[in-house]
Amino acid sequence: QVQLVESGGSLVQPGGSLRLSCAASGIIFTLVTAGWYRQAPGKQRELVATITAGDNTNYADSMKGRFTISRDNAKKMVYLQMNSLKPEDTAVYYCNVRTRLGSEFWGQGTQVSVSS
Repeated sequence: QVQLVESGGSLVQPGGSLRLSCAASGIIFTLVTAGWYRQAPGKQRELVATITAGDNTNYADSMKGRFTISRDNAKKMVYLQMNSLKPEDTAVYYCNVRTRLGSEFWGQGTQVSVSS
């Protein structure tokens, strides 16, 4: 059974930083593409960043230069370092993994709130 557990969400002031973590289990982590998505109230879930098994990364335009995705295959972890946070970054952030066969799995999400 695949499980993804996110952590690290919090309330932070504008301009601050947070690091989200996602722990994966029940999956051969070295073979998956991992990613972060987010969903703000009243909006659709959107891509934040992905990282392939070969460490190729992809970012949504609004996150480039501020967010960094990384992974630790030995620990089955994926991380999202978020800097220069803005109020519009407020959302529930979800961890995602996608297998080579196209199966997708989601975590329960972690709340990030950016406010003074």
